[in-house]
Amino acid sequence: MKESSEVNTREAEPIIIGAGPAGLTAAYQIGKAGGTTTVLEADSVVGGISRTAERDGWRFDIGGHRFFTKVTAVSDLWHEILDSEDFLLRPRMSRIYYDGKFYDYPLKATNALRNLGIWESILCVLSYVWIRINPPKDQTHFEGWTASRFGWRLYGKFFKTYTEKVWGIPPSELQADWAAQRIKNLSLFKAVINAVLPKRNQKDITSLIEEFEYPKFGPGMMWEKCHDLVIDQGNEVLFEHKAEKFIHENGEVVSVTASGPDGSVTFPASSVISSMPLPHLLQAMDPPASSEALLAASSLTFRDFLTVALIVPEDKGFPDNWIYIHSGDVEVGRVQNFGQWSPYLVKEGRTCLGLEYFVNIGDKLWNSSDEDLINQGIHELQVLGLVDPEVIEGGYVVRMPRAYPMYDNDYQKNVETIRSWLDTHAQNVYPVGRNGMHRYNNQDHSMLTAMLSVENIFGASHDIWQVNVEEDYHEEIAK
Repeated sequence: MKESSEVNTREAEPIIIGAGPAGLTAAYQIGKAGGTTTVLEADSVVGGISRTAERDGWRFDIGGHRFFTKVTAVSDLWHEILDSEDFLLRPRMSRIYYDGKFYDYPLKATNALRNLGIWESILCVLSYVWIRINPPKDQTHFEGWTASRFGWRLYGKFFKTYTEKVWGIPPSELQADWAAQRIKNLSLFKAVINAVLPKRNQKDITSLIEEFEYPKFGPGMMWEKCHDLVIDQGNEVLFEHKAEKFIHENGEVVSVTASGPDGSVTFPASSVISSMPLPHLLQAMDPPASSEALLAASSLTFRDFLTVALIVPEDKGFPDNWIYIHSGDVEVGRVQNFGQWSPYLVKEGRTCLGLEYFVNIGDKLWNSSDEDLINQGIHELQVLGLVDPEVIEGGYVVRMPRAYPMYDNDYQKNVETIRSWLDTHAQNVYPVGRNGMHRYNNQDHSMLTAMLSVENIFGASHDIWQVNVEEDYHEEIAK
């Protein structure tokens, strides 16, 4: 890369950092409001973690993205970006693998009773009754929060092992936010009620929805189309432009410097909407942030992610969209069947199984060769009894850094310290999205934070930090 530095002399405008769901939503909304913006994207593709990776004509969804939301404005925007024929309505089927057996999820009473046995089922119910009478004193962490809603016995069977795989730390060291955002208001009582009532398309509890929309070529299709719309509005999206410096004065950021293929470029900024990792945003401030804020930024960490995608004959797959693996015998945490998400992701007569591993950059799995990871995936599918190794025809590996903000015991305090510094020294900076806010936002909530931030730029006063906070937020449809 050249060492030259170019100063963009055009008039200041909003600068957007990141071309994922939050960043592109912000750009699109600014264009619809009659403004113009420049999007700086460090990667060479759009979509962030919501991209659709492609290898030799196979398409892989990074984590599996259900297009379901209770936020009407977000749903309307999805259908504004893509035509109705671009969406498939997909039945949701998922199971939990535990102790050599497969449990339907959402829970089905006959299946659960058959797998657990009458005596174990009674013990689980008694454990739930006991914890309702004697709830954990500390429910600020994942362990206490989840046990209080399911009992210690079910917590140990269906939550502890999987959560340890996802985060790499004991659940007692993980804040309850992830449970509140993923499990929401589900409890054993509500799960049982759902299991015994007549079949219906349940939409009140997000964890239990039975069908969802899905772009036929994967979630990246949404953001590739949104990128085209943003360009048509007269905005710019600059790839391989990594934001590295935010010049601030008198309480506001006045310019953003990015390193691009031809050297550094500086953009005058009237405001900044940032989906880059929150600690990296703080560390790029010039003049530097306070030592306290920098310490908070260096203390925020992430969990990384990789998928081992294995090609098998369609009839050798399984009917689920995904299966949660609650077993310590293997390292895989979840297995996707991409053909069950959309037949357009795979090739005729074949499907692709995506084995998901939750890792840290630099650890053994992350540093393993693709060949070794593919061999491990083949072996673990055999251990689980899902697929005979002899039918596997090939494989690919897709790595995704910083997939999940870490929810350790101090993350809330550290985020608040950074927020406080930004509120004083960079008042026209709007952190949005999952990594931008260091919060486990789903795609719809990431989009909503961007939409509200754009409204703030044009004079509104939304508190975007209240999006995806309260448990009942997920249970009521936002109009």
